[in-house]
Amino acid sequence: MTERRTAVVTGGGSGIGRAISLRLAEDGFATAVLDLNEEAAQVVAEEARQKGGEATAFAVDVSDRAKVDAALEKVRETYGPILVLVNNAGITGFKEFLKITDPVWDRIVAVNLSGPLYCTQNAVPDMIEAGWGRIVNISSSSAQSGQQYMVHYVSTKAGLIGMTKSLALELGPKGITVNTIPPGFVDTPMLRASEERGLLGGSVDKHADLTPVRRPGKPEDIAAAASFLISEEAGYITGQVIGVNGGRNT
Repeated sequence: MTERRTAVVTGGGSGIGRAISLRLAEDGFATAVLDLNEEAAQVVAEEARQKGGEATAFAVDVSDRAKVDAALEKVRETYGPILVLVNNAGITGFKEFLKITDPVWDRIVAVNLSGPLYCTQNAVPDMIEAGWGRIVNISSSSAQSGQQYMVHYVSTKAGLIGMTKSLALELGPKGITVNTIPPGFVDTPMLRASEERGLLGGSVDKHADLTPVRRPGKPEDIAAAASFLISEEAGYITGQVIGVNGGRNT
């Protein structure tokens, strides 16, 4: 068992989660890469190890509390107490408001909102015992601006911002900071899939041209912000919404 601090990243098998997992391993954390796609998580963990970091893949469905508890217990058996948690796992959706059915609503809430609840409730006791902890929730800039045809998705991400602010107040006295990063237009496999389906209202390049910095975000942009919020230097920052969006939302 290592003496390094242990970090858990959900949805760590691709996109933003992959970048955060690699960055935290580079920063010296024993990094648990959690993903529904265990094979993808294993690829990321191996990539981190090849770069000299310490990382292990774990399969998990964050929408299932029992599976979350089982996965995080395996993390503890491997690395010890969980002191850093990045709630990144999420699914997106495009649907006219009147066509959002109960199953569609329930599924996106289960993954995007209940998942962070389950993971955080499991990890926080370790942080309280240590008197130190960092929680970073990956929300969405759409929760700040709104987005048509995404009421279900935006509602969950707005809820995550509210969860962040409330947890920060409750956990601050225990040495735990809680912040959220709402990414803007970030070039990920999920974004490209939406582009291919014609759901973006234009190409990625077109939207990049509308961004003040004139490019889409990179997963590494989000990872850099997460790295800072998790660092010792950010110990006086909590309950904050740290937008990383190239100026699309201010």
